[in-house]
Amino acid sequence: MATSPYRVVLGDAFDGLHPRLKAYFDGIPEGGHGFGRGVFDTVGTPRRWLWPALAVLARAHVVFPVWERDVPFTVWNAPGVTAGDVPSVRATRLFLLASGRRAMVDEITVEGGVIVDTLGRPARVSAHFDAAVVDGGLTLTSTRVAFLLGRARIPVPRLVAPRVQLTERYDDERDAQLVSIRLDLPGVGRLYEYAGTFRYQIEQGERDA
Repeated sequence: MATSPYRVVLGDAFDGLHPRLKAYFDGIPEGGHGFGRGVFDTVGTPRRWLWPALAVLARAHVVFPVWERDVPFTVWNAPGVTAGDVPSVRATRLFLLASGRRAMVDEITVEGGVIVDTLGRPARVSAHFDAAVVDGGLTLTSTRVAFLLGRARIPVPRLVAPRVQLTERYDDERDAQLVSIRLDLPGVGRLYEYAGTFRYQIEQGERDA
């Protein structure tokens, strides 16, 4: 089984994850995939003035111009390797929104010893993250954000760059994985979020997301 970007970056700290999170963030066996199903309590933003910009990114499968609650979703993870022989994970999240099924796609890899998430199809946004294991959960905090235009990478100055924080933990009482992603802008506040619970397992064979 190939290693995962998270194990590469976390090193020995990886063993501090909850056992069920280890299964989620570890390498996926060859010929297999990860599949999860759950419900997001919230998706999007109530700030409608942001929706025109989000609509542009929605066409690239990054974010959506919505503010909805109790949104069913699935997540499908597939292992990969970059051209530089670095492990990666390609993910597709399908949101069952009021307007229909919408997909968010991204790829996690490693660059310079940190997690890098490239979002969109075609790729439109990339973010570098610091990773930390806290009380058995994983927290990712963005340190750099850039927009992608073809082969061009346009960094967002740090003073005005959005701050993205992802938290994953496992609730034994609910027997479910909890995920929360929040995007905040200095001086403005919350721009976008989704948070909810799901159950996840490794399956054999290929699966259409």
